[in-house]
Amino acid sequence: MKIAIVPARGGSKRIPRKNVKLFAGLPMIAHSLRAATASGQFDRILVSSEDDEILAVGREHGGESLRRPPELADDHTATIPVIRHAIGWAEAQGWPLEAVCCIYATAPFVHADDLRTGWRLLQQPGMDFAFAATTFPYPVFRGLLREGKGVRMIFPEHFPTRSQDLPEALHDAGQFYWGTPRAWKEEERIFSERAAPVMLPRHRVQDIDTEEDWQRAELLWRLLAAEPS
Repeated sequence: MKIAIVPARGGSKRIPRKNVKLFAGLPMIAHSLRAATASGQFDRILVSSEDDEILAVGREHGGESLRRPPELADDHTATIPVIRHAIGWAEAQGWPLEAVCCIYATAPFVHADDLRTGWRLLQQPGMDFAFAATTFPYPVFRGLLREGKGVRMIFPEHFPTRSQDLPEALHDAGQFYWGTPRAWKEEERIFSERAAPVMLPRHRVQDIDTEEDWQRAELLWRLLAAEPS
């Protein structure tokens, strides 16, 4: 049995009510739920929240409600404990879990095809996780940090290295994470040699943590919607 878990806390501060705020005509969380449904990969899709409105909106768009305890709904709660709680609840119902996919509620650019690819990659021998990733737009090995009134290189040994000779670096796209129930419960590292990246183009990756992020995501959505099919 494969399940999706969409964590959606009600107390977002920087963008109030962002999980249910309208984005492209739908509550933000609806985009993740629609992609999960369209992927055809999941036997059940759970919305984990302490918030009545979020749970109701989740049900309207194909999710089932899973009320999380208050201690897993504060500003400092990480994702993994929320997923572990949901897995524990599902196993208590007698569900024979094969794989669990965490899909973030603020991932309007997540695609059903990417979720299907993630499942295929998770089935490779030795994999604990499969997650959405993309490339950095600039070589991270030539990155700088402020120091006093100036800067210093993070990797000074690469000052003479040409950009095209540096390895390509990836980063988490912040959309979804397929994992085995064991890996989630034992809190294995999501990013390791046992985690397969589902590569996304950079133009379909946008964190949404601030109002500026939200505005950029809206602009990106309109640009993608205007592309010829």
